[in-house]
Amino acid sequence: MNVKKGAKLYEGKAKKMYLTENPELLIQEFKDSATAFDGAKKGTIRGKGAINNQISAHLFRYLESYHIPTHFVRTLSDREMLVKKVEIIPVEVVVRNVVAGSLAKRLNEEEGRDLPEPLLEFYLKDDALHDPMITEEEILERGLATAQELEKIKRMALKVNAVLKDFFARRKLRLVDFKLEFGRHGGEILLADEISPDTCRLWDAETGERLDKDRFRRDLPGVVEAYREVHERVLGGPVV
Repeated sequence: MNVKKGAKLYEGKAKKMYLTENPELLIQEFKDSATAFDGAKKGTIRGKGAINNQISAHLFRYLESYHIPTHFVRTLSDREMLVKKVEIIPVEVVVRNVVAGSLAKRLNEEEGRDLPEPLLEFYLKDDALHDPMITEEEILERGLATAQELEKIKRMALKVNAVLKDFFARRKLRLVDFKLEFGRHGGEILLADEISPDTCRLWDAETGERLDKDRFRRDLPGVVEAYREVHERVLGGPVV
């Protein structure tokens, strides 16, 4: 069944959201634009929109097979997917398996050490404040989520981590860390947003080569090639 794209509801750094004739469904369109460091660095990664759409769709389907509810309904085109309309909880959940990025800076440690257990961190979604880290107590005090919702989010995030770590490991990718977003839909908490090289740190399990957005952040060559490599390993073939 064809879905008619309506008015643009929202445009962010990496995606646009459009209304449809069904008030419960939206079209999520992935862009080629890339930003880093709170938008201080901007650029374009050719073909990124299609790559991230196809990777995210595949991983959402995979997670659904493990009874992890997501906002994904189906793909509509190379860079568009139909999703359930959710009320986004304004908290980004970061799951860390390896010391890297800002954690390495906070610990004053070289990147690469495996953490004994996955580490959960929470960040307030607020561009004006540069998405500061926030505690569970602050989430509850601000009314961003209820205690029950927060517990559900934590359980879901750790389950997503366990499922994806194994999935990527079988494709010779090391899941270093990643960001998740959750939303409310029909009284249920759903995994939303995307899962892609934009939101995950993925290193080649044998060489340690970075195959994610860090290549863009750090001005490393081969950004497009890295995204395409992840796509090929995840979907077993080139971008279509």
